[in-house]
Amino acid sequence: MPEVTIEIGGRQFDVACQEGEEHYLQSAAAMLNTEADVLTSQIGRLPEARMLLMAGLMLADKTAGVEDKLKTRDARIAELEAEIARLSSMPGPEPERIEVPVVPASVSDSMAELAARAEALASELEERQGAESSGG
Repeated sequence: MPEVTIEIGGRQFDVACQEGEEHYLQSAAAMLNTEADVLTSQIGRLPEARMLLMAGLMLADKTAGVEDKLKTRDARIAELEAEIARLSSMPGPEPERIEVPVVPASVSDSMAELAARAEALASELEERQGAESSGG
């Protein structure tokens, strides 16, 4: 079992931990040391036991605050997931009926007949103009 030397509040401690856990122990000690430094800067030198107790309580207070925020966010995530599930299970909107105006076949036929007559008249006029130009 590895033994790690940590520093908290300017004091060194030898602490044993599981193999591979050294990094986590150093990280936890650094957080506790940060709180101890705050105490030392505000109050001054404290007995070791009191300093560790106060630093631990300050860290626990921060941890409790973070846990409260996590619970609030977890509840909000659960609400949003429920809303997503509800919306996903809803049927889609009814298709809209869109009517496109259609020209009746009889009107199309009449238009085609009128176009053919207009073309015939235009051809007849061109022939007359051509005959008058060459005859005159």
